[in-house]
Amino acid sequence: MGTLTVNQNKLQKRLRRLAGEAVADFNMIEDGDKVMVCLSGGKDSYTMLDVLMHLQKVAPIKFDIVAVNMDQKQPGFPEHVLPAYLKELGIEYHIVEKDTYSVVKELIPEGKTTCSLCSRLRRGTLYTFADEIGATKMALGHHRDDIVETFFLNMFFNGSLKAMPPKLRADDGRNVVIRPLAYCNEKDIQAYSDFKQFPIIPCNLCGSQENLQRQVVKEMLQDWERKTPGRTESIFRSLQNVIPSQLADRNLFDFTSLKIDETAASRFVNVVNL
Repeated sequence: MGTLTVNQNKLQKRLRRLAGEAVADFNMIEDGDKVMVCLSGGKDSYTMLDVLMHLQKVAPIKFDIVAVNMDQKQPGFPEHVLPAYLKELGIEYHIVEKDTYSVVKELIPEGKTTCSLCSRLRRGTLYTFADEIGATKMALGHHRDDIVETFFLNMFFNGSLKAMPPKLRADDGRNVVIRPLAYCNEKDIQAYSDFKQFPIIPCNLCGSQENLQRQVVKEMLQDWERKTPGRTESIFRSLQNVIPSQLADRNLFDFTSLKIDETAASRFVNVVNL
């Protein structure tokens, strides 16, 4: 890459700043951590690796980075792309080979979405590999827009208010998942990927499927953003400002014990009688 333009420099600084803030706010990376950076070959994971490598140089703490890609044996997968790119970067990397493609094609009927099963199989394999190499954190490339989309997907289709947390302890208790791009928007990541010219690998298994629920939600949010700029950011901020007493979850707030504050009522009567 040559000298950055003014706009490219601003974009790079913004992504680095936002990722740094997310890492600090949620204590994602600690001194001595071994961070397994999961690479899919898409714009998000490339950007995450790029940003984390910079953070590694400037952070006041020391941590290691290990890049990991999972080769799911999809037909036509360009096996040479990521190894060549990572060798050029000069960082430690591993390619985990696991034929989940055949499992997904066998179990999912033609025309049905494969994303859910595919992600579960991939996640399980990566969790196990992280444990094998002694990784203390597992970094995923989900960004702010992914988090907001997941929030609406769960609300619309699962009847639950949950999204993707920036930091998560896996159900098995062995892995801590972090999302350093949690504060970054997809538009910036796409622009950064374009000018950095990352060697993008398309997902032929699920990324090209049409009419996925996530795509419907994505288009809804993009339409909202066009009509009311800043709405996605406002929705994301709401996930950081939850008021349980104003919802209806009895596990989060004790509604049954709510009673009149006799002291407050007495004070009100006294004021009225003055």
